[in-house]
Amino acid sequence: MKIETRSEYTRGALDLGGLKASPLDQFALWFQEAMDARIVEPNAMCLATAGADARPLARTVLLKSYDERGFVFYTNLESRKARQMAENANVSLLFPWLALERQVIVCGPVEKVSTAETLAYFITRPRGSQLGAWVSAQSSVITTRSLLEEKWEEMKRKFGEGQVPLPSFWGGYRVAPREIEFWQGRPSRLHDRFLYTRQPDASWKIDRLAP
Repeated sequence: MKIETRSEYTRGALDLGGLKASPLDQFALWFQEAMDARIVEPNAMCLATAGADARPLARTVLLKSYDERGFVFYTNLESRKARQMAENANVSLLFPWLALERQVIVCGPVEKVSTAETLAYFITRPRGSQLGAWVSAQSSVITTRSLLEEKWEEMKRKFGEGQVPLPSFWGGYRVAPREIEFWQGRPSRLHDRFLYTRQPDASWKIDRLAP
């Protein structure tokens, strides 16, 4: 089916003089604007991975923290994404803030966050999310949803009203950015694109890219 929809992007502009020297500072500015605009799940990001077989796979995960070291998300350490990242640490993130006619693309290697950092985050999760981490063997084949529901009831009985411990198979990853691109839609497809590239001295080079 041919898709005929087309929109002109007129909500903003981006120029070199208006950019922050650090892409993390620029990201913080745009992320706050995404929250202020009440975008649904502004921390939702598409994570693209490829294992040893070089077959890419993308899925949406949630950003849980970020700083100069990188962007952190949490997942089952035995999931398909985890297996792929163990085989190939290079990944890409995409923040699709379409309501603002913007996107941010992050590329770089991942590393596991420490158990202490993971635990500090895990204890802030709602109890249902803590139990859910124990219930699902993420990415494994299951024959029926009732298996999940039975496991859910089992975990509720097991932990009762007590503290839910951190599963050994659950943890966090940090994407350490080597490149971060900021994309602002403009009319007639003449979009503004700026690419930050980390240099050997840890400074950032900024280039304008053709749309």
